[in-house]
Amino acid sequence: MNIYFDLFLTFAKVGVCTFGGGYAMLPILQREVVEKKGWATDGELTDYFAVGQCTPGIIAVNTATFIGFKYKGIPGGILATLGVVFPSLIIITAIAAFLSNFADIPMVRHALAGINAAVVALIASSVVKLGKSTLKNGAAIAIFLCVLVLAAAGSLTGFGTGTLASVMELATSPAVLIVLAGLTGWLVFGLGKKGGAEK
Repeated sequence: MNIYFDLFLTFAKVGVCTFGGGYAMLPILQREVVEKKGWATDGELTDYFAVGQCTPGIIAVNTATFIGFKYKGIPGGILATLGVVFPSLIIITAIAAFLSNFADIPMVRHALAGINAAVVALIASSVVKLGKSTLKNGAAIAIFLCVLVLAAAGSLTGFGTGTLASVMELATSPAVLIVLAGLTGWLVFGLGKKGGAEK
């Protein structure tokens, strides 16, 4: 039972330190789950984030469920999920009654602005770490750059209205980009290995 308690406690720690959404938990997950506990590798963590992004639900919850399930089956998945949402549930419940006044306090607004800036830096640091372990050849780098350009275009550009705009919005959707990148990787790496084996 100590193992299950450790699983819950680890993900509760991840949950309480996660500000700014699911991506903000990436550096904390790397430290707690990959480096300290060894429950997953950097490559597996990247896979869980990719699948968590293109499946319904919150990416932080999806990723916690995947890691917990991989480590200790269904009970592990349940405990990891409960652990990652528990701190948010307690904190949000505690401040819900004061939310209207809480959000208007200048000190709180300034503190949140600083936290958001720190989150961006932490995510960038994690991207560099994952890039070193994932982008090992020219094809992977090419896929990364294509997705980066399309994602940036989708985030920074207003496509307006019309059929072409709808197509561009769909093409730059994170879920679509992940699926397309997965298909491209399967075609490039999977068929390449198959062709090499046949030779």
